[in-house]
Amino acid sequence: MPWRLHRSGRLRAWLGRRFGGDAELGDRVLRRLLHGAGVAVLLYFLLPAGFFLVLPTSAVLLLALATVLAVEGLRLAGAIEMPTIRPYERHRIASYAWYAIALTAAVLLFPAPVAVVAVLGVAAVDPLIGELRTLGARRWYPAGPVAAYAGIAVAVLLGAGWDPARAVGGALVAAAVAVAAERPRVAGLDDDLAMTVLPAIALWAVGLLGPNPPLAPP
Repeated sequence: MPWRLHRSGRLRAWLGRRFGGDAELGDRVLRRLLHGAGVAVLLYFLLPAGFFLVLPTSAVLLLALATVLAVEGLRLAGAIEMPTIRPYERHRIASYAWYAIALTAAVLLFPAPVAVVAVLGVAAVDPLIGELRTLGARRWYPAGPVAAYAGIAVAVLLGAGWDPARAVGGALVAAAVAVAAERPRVAGLDDDLAMTVLPAIALWAVGLLGPNPPLAPP
């Protein structure tokens, strides 16, 4: 019998009641909360050197990712049961594992401004798209998610010292790529990975090209 990492839906039912609904609503709320918690990876840029004593922060981050992937391996092997796993994820890598891979790649592979945009963007806009679809507010799609992502990106890039024209241009490019990347469904691949990495690549390119690029070449 697999080891259960949940309480048979009691937490989801409780959350649903708190928001005036049922366990299905509680499941949505829990997913949104867990997705938003991904911004915690940005502590990578805030923790001082030596915070973990003998291990560099990058090693701790990779160990955390390895733990997530080990748990996912146990789930796929049938050794454990986890909450919020959707039916189509039962025999494939689940969204939370793809999300962990994406967040780790963002902060380790890209400059800080690009990584911050990618992480904040996917953490906020992917749930927003889901809510718009759930609530039937399709008239706000894709303009609403693109505007939300671009707003986040402009604020981050201006704060990082990008000139306004490049910040706005880069933000619009990243926003368009992120929202477009959420739509296609590729077997075995989750949109969390695409929505994080693809706009980061696009924004990274904008930061390298043109006169007075704010990012140094690799």
